[in-house]
Amino acid sequence: MAVPPVCRIMDYGKFKFDAAQKAKESRRKSMNTQIKEMKYRPKIGAGDFDTKTRQVIKFLQEGHKVKITIMFRGRELYHPELGKSILDRIAEEAQSVGKMEAIPKLDGRNMIMVLGPDKRSVTKSNTSKEEHASSAVSGEHSSSNGKSR
Repeated sequence: MAVPPVCRIMDYGKFKFDAAQKAKESRRKSMNTQIKEMKYRPKIGAGDFDTKTRQVIKFLQEGHKVKITIMFRGRELYHPELGKSILDRIAEEAQSVGKMEAIPKLDGRNMIMVLGPDKRSVTKSNTSKEEHASSAVSGEHSSSNGKSR
């Protein structure tokens, strides 16, 4: 009759199930980030540049880090300013969703820069996706209720 009681009789199977559910929930809330890589060339065309940059922005919005590599071949190596200008354009276009974590540096025949997701923009994009999904669901219900046969 001690207060608080010295021991408690429990269903061990239920205890294990509850512990597994808590672990599963914590894994779902944690975010698995990866490092994605996008390769560019100094003489890249405007269309290819736009497509690759859109993909980089998508990766950043998903919360991944992006390693951007400019590959130089032959005489291109003597003009690293071309690669630097491309990396600057990418950083400028992705400024709204990510930030530069590693400044551009020349590593052999490649110039490398790392962009990381901006925490504020990632949370904004996640909340806007949830709002969009909830409004789409509510829109479906209202349209199906409006029909009469």
